[in-house]
Amino acid sequence: MLRAKIKELEGKLIEEAILAQNMVEKSIKGLVERNGKPLVEVIEYHEPRMNDFEIEMDELCIKIIALLHPEARDLRTVLTIMKMNDDLERIGDLAVNIAQSALFLIDKPPVKPLIDIPRMSDEAIRMLKDSIDAFMKNDPKLAKSVCERDYIVDNLRDQVLRELITYMASDPSTIERAIHLIRISRNLERIADLSTNIAEDVIFMVEGKILKHHKIEDFSGD
Repeated sequence: MLRAKIKELEGKLIEEAILAQNMVEKSIKGLVERNGKPLVEVIEYHEPRMNDFEIEMDELCIKIIALLHPEARDLRTVLTIMKMNDDLERIGDLAVNIAQSALFLIDKPPVKPLIDIPRMSDEAIRMLKDSIDAFMKNDPKLAKSVCERDYIVDNLRDQVLRELITYMASDPSTIERAIHLIRISRNLERIADLSTNIAEDVIFMVEGKILKHHKIEDFSGD
């Protein structure tokens, strides 16, 4: 009974992760292609679905803990899924933020060619995919690789900020549009951070080790 319920949880988590990934992809697709349709879908259709997922997953996790009393690895798995559920819902919220900024930008002249923001999106989505794959495969090595790649998105965010500050300083008419681009880059950076959180939770689930506030190399010998 317990294993069946955990399998059910895992299946729902994968559905939720796919939805979160689609929301990020559509928000950036709408921005790059200057197309409002996927942006509206993220805001009006996908976000309510994500909210429903979060509530359903939380309720199921609580019932499993209260009624089936999981222990050891099973308990860590349920607790990990609860935390991942929260992180995935937050990723959905960040995708909505991106879509809202993109809707503001798509009918206005571009400040600059979009180069680093799509790169940020690609890397953040890869990190999300790999963190979920690490969970499904019980693979702490893959999870650690996600944590090690967080700096890539941070560096791209810094590059976006530097360039946009230069544009705003030279042409004040770009300020409002540039601020929305900065907002998008910061939301992508947070998506990468949340993907790292998920990877850290996988390491806790598999190895019983808490990675937060520790260096990756502290566990490299395991």
